Amino acid sequence: MPGSMEGRTVAITGATSGIGEVAAILLAEMGAHIVFTARDRARANATMAKLRAANPRADHAAILADLSLLADMKRVGADLAALPRLDVLVNNAGALFNRRRQTADGLEMTFALNHMAYFVVTNLVLARLSPGARIVTVASAAHRGAVLDLDDLQSHGSYAGFRAYANSKLCNILFNRELARRAPAGVSANVLHPGFVATRFGDESGGVLRWLFQLAKPLAAISPLEGGKTIIHLASSQEVEGVSGEYFVKCRPATPTAAARNDETARRLWEISRDIVVQGA
Repeated sequence: MPGSMEGRTVAITGATSGIGEVAAILLAEMGAHIVFTARDRARANATMAKLRAANPRADHAAILADLSLLADMKRVGADLAALPRLDVLVNNAGALFNRRRQTADGLEMTFALNHMAYFVVTNLVLARLSPGARIVTVASAAHRGAVLDLDDLQSHGSYAGFRAYANSKLCNILFNRELARRAPAGVSANVLHPGFVATRFGDESGGVLRWLFQLAKPLAAISPLEGGKTIIHLASSQEVEGVSGEYFVKCRPATPTAAARNDETARRLWEISRDIVVQGA
């Protein structure tokens, strides 16, 4: 069962729609002060109104940023690290793209937004987290079948939208595995698959993928409320207090692929990601 979030500060990346917004609102109703990221001011304002209705006592805040850009990732991390306290960080922002896009930093867009944003923001707040803080990372069962080429993380050799997405979700689980090993004592880090959720996800992917998502959502997708349950569980439940380095599905520990449990790959991905931050793409 979820515990009270009264007086706690929760940061959520990508909280203006879908499971991120649902999680933000429910955690606010449980007493949390929410700080969230958004790319669009109008969407940020709409989410802010919902948060204020859910918990008018808390001084919620929005940070406008494009989390595909290293400069914005660093700015968000610095802003969150400057908060008086930070009890939960939910890494949620992500997308899927039909064709290869490159950021201003020279990174492939899916890798930048779905993995590097998690890596950069988390590392910048890690030393400033409150005692007993929790890091919750949204991955996906799409990691199954993914094969990560550490020599071509930017998909220069070839590109397919869903393959790039699956690889980024494998990166999320490997990142969490290494993060759990490196996190300060008392800080937990867990990763989850939310399910196939009927949200705006995939609407901007373009091409055939966009139409496939639009066809599949009414037939197979679960609601954002159902998809957000595991985020709420990992952010608040007493059942997972002290649990770290695990992969959750439907609020229960599950086993990811062997590739997602490879400690050497997790270590190397961490080092490559760190070098990108220091040296650029």
